[in-house]
Amino acid sequence: MPATTHPEYNANTEALEVAKAFSEGIRGKTVLITGGNPDGIGFATCQAFASQSPAHIIIAGRTPSKIKQCIEILKSQYPNVDYRPLIVDLSRQKSVRAAASELLSWADIPTVDIIINSAGVMGIPERTLTKDGIELHFATNHIGHWLLTCSIMPKLIKAAENSPKGATRVVNVSSASPMRAPMRWSDLNFEKLNKDLPQEEQPHYDFIEMWGYKDVRNKSYVGLDGYNMSKIANVLFGVGANKRLYEKYGILTLAVHPGVIATELGRNFPPENRKAIDGMLESGVFTYRTLGAGASTSLVAALDPKLGPGETRDGKENYGVYLDACQITDKALPGNVSSASGEKLWKLSEELVKEKFEW
Repeated sequence: MPATTHPEYNANTEALEVAKAFSEGIRGKTVLITGGNPDGIGFATCQAFASQSPAHIIIAGRTPSKIKQCIEILKSQYPNVDYRPLIVDLSRQKSVRAAASELLSWADIPTVDIIINSAGVMGIPERTLTKDGIELHFATNHIGHWLLTCSIMPKLIKAAENSPKGATRVVNVSSASPMRAPMRWSDLNFEKLNKDLPQEEQPHYDFIEMWGYKDVRNKSYVGLDGYNMSKIANVLFGVGANKRLYEKYGILTLAVHPGVIATELGRNFPPENRKAIDGMLESGVFTYRTLGAGASTSLVAALDPKLGPGETRDGKENYGVYLDACQITDKALPGNVSSASGEKLWKLSEELVKEKFEW
């Protein structure tokens, strides 16, 4: 059965501890991390990797000043690492393609060993479509990362040529959404009322309303559910990628729930949602993890040699592709880790970017 090297790791394990335990998997490697914000878990992830002497850390984000601040802090702590900024707006396919083209042009960085897709948006109050015609959460949190990863795949394939099978990895930072929400396949842009969706696609109303939303059955869009769809896609991205890349090239893709962390991610929630979130904290529905603990599961997913592309266990497919609290979890709803859903998402993603990727 799939397992982790350190079963004692848990929700309170810090990313620096994980990095030290798997230092050989970091030393001399090139790591790309999206989410260049000093107050986010992407930055805590950068710090953990930087502590163990990688050759290069590429920090991707849309705000140059924040990336610059990240690099200045990292240089003061770990000066012997080469840090590279990569400017990208993940919500815009044109920007993603430009960033991928720039990275591919860097002759002095011929390989990318690990990608941590950590950036994201959450709780956008009003339904918003991007210039590409895609709901903003889905465009940013899934499509942007999927397109960036696929576009720079030649450098991952090059890295995998001289690495043990499964050592070259893509880690998608998901959430608890795959445990609690169904995928809205028939209406990704939230045009239909929730009550008019197929029964199996309707949100879990009680859970959504815990977050301060009212009369959800008669709404077509709520910010939390937009986020949920994109986070389910983060897991299914890995299911589809492993089918295409693991046996052929040895590239492994996994997803993680980082826990609930007090970052700027929730800054878009309206006051009524913030009040509900505070109430859930006070009643113990969830507790905050530190930034370092929020990054730790990404480090396990990126580095633990025991992990693989998943298997069928107790009738559940792809057990092993989704981690929480530094361990494999089987709490995702079956449809959110199924091979059929992974294929469906991959083909949908190709349609949305108008490009098929063949490697």
